[in-house]
Amino acid sequence: MEEGKKKDRWAWLKRKDHNYLLPFIIIVTVPVALWLLFFAPHNSGLIWIKASMEEKNQQVEITRLQAEIKELEREVETLRNNLDSLEAFARETYHFAAPGDDVFIVE
Repeated sequence: MEEGKKKDRWAWLKRKDHNYLLPFIIIVTVPVALWLLFFAPHNSGLIWIKASMEEKNQQVEITRLQAEIKELEREVETLRNNLDSLEAFARETYHFAAPGDDVFIVE
């Protein structure tokens, strides 16, 4: 019985006196769908696609920055616990020199 109802559901559209209805629906639906996809000013499909791509790019950036933070935290912990590595870091990064060191400027 259910199958009979499903077949009859669209029977009204196939009648001869409704031949104008399907082309009318298509003619109205296609331009509206295209307008919503491409030309809607604040909520078009293209804006949604761009936002989705931007979200993916930002998720990748977040993952990269979290890995960088972990690496920097390990480096800070190493510098706090080892004075020799702290001294080497200061000399390399900030060009510090201990008293009695010979400093050469290379240009």
